[in-house]
Amino acid sequence: MEITRNLAEKVETLKAMLKACTLCPRKCRVDRTAEERGFCSLGADVVVNCAIVHHGEEPPLSGRCGAGTIFFSSCNLQCIYCQNYQISHDIKGQSLDTSALADLMLSLQARGCHNVEPVTPTPQTPQIMEALLLARRRGLTIPFVYNCGGYEDPEVIKLLDGMVDIYLPDFKYGIAADGLLFSGAADYPAHAVAAIREMVSQVGDNLEMEGGVARRGVLIRHLILPGKRENSLEVLRLIKEEISAQASLSIMSQYTPIPAVARHPLLGRRITRKEYEAVVNLALDLGFENIFAQGVSAQHLSPDFEKDEPFRW
Repeated sequence: MEITRNLAEKVETLKAMLKACTLCPRKCRVDRTAEERGFCSLGADVVVNCAIVHHGEEPPLSGRCGAGTIFFSSCNLQCIYCQNYQISHDIKGQSLDTSALADLMLSLQARGCHNVEPVTPTPQTPQIMEALLLARRRGLTIPFVYNCGGYEDPEVIKLLDGMVDIYLPDFKYGIAADGLLFSGAADYPAHAVAAIREMVSQVGDNLEMEGGVARRGVLIRHLILPGKRENSLEVLRLIKEEISAQASLSIMSQYTPIPAVARHPLLGRRITRKEYEAVVNLALDLGFENIFAQGVSAQHLSPDFEKDEPFRW
């Protein structure tokens, strides 16, 4: 009972932040409960684009039955190359109250999903966590995965202690200038280090498995960008020196140019096998042992959120 009361108090603290929003490092301080809009353009309502059984996540998350991913609208980064740009750069979706969102989580469990995984939860964390506690009271037992862009406030992450089972953060940039250029966030590396360090302190630096499926821990994702090998190398160095050399990594090759960057001098192409292997080899040289790798192909199918099923498996 005491644990439940403590978690409810944390949710109330998160909800209070909406009145002068400081949920992410941008700290817009707008009153979202009064329909003021900051960087993410969201109000106080939670906006869901779609919820699917996702078979394309890392094997410990997808397992045999799929991850229960809930795609939320908007983002606190809005990277110029985002493959989810249709929903991350716009507010597209259905407004739900926390009770309906809790029922959505339960429906994913009923469909056999191994977990519930909100994608880009950061700007809507208070509502999502309130829905999670409600879903737990209604019978949700599968792990909760916090799939975020890494641009987090560690003080907010501290409030999630006891509610999140698995953290799935991106670590996009090790070089501040790249964070500024591509996501308007020059302070990205410092916040990613501090936030992921807090995640590790809560659930450990690796993945606890049960029956081939993750139940608890942290998996750090890094998407390699074309022509930005030095950025990737700096990300790996920061993870080793500032977070943990035992961390589980997902090194991603799937970067695909979206229309907005099709003619960009760097971002207008996919990465090469040589670029990918250079980053993976450095991770191995640095002593990382738990690495999820991808193949490198000439084509990659990006999601299309105009369709009922955005992904092709």
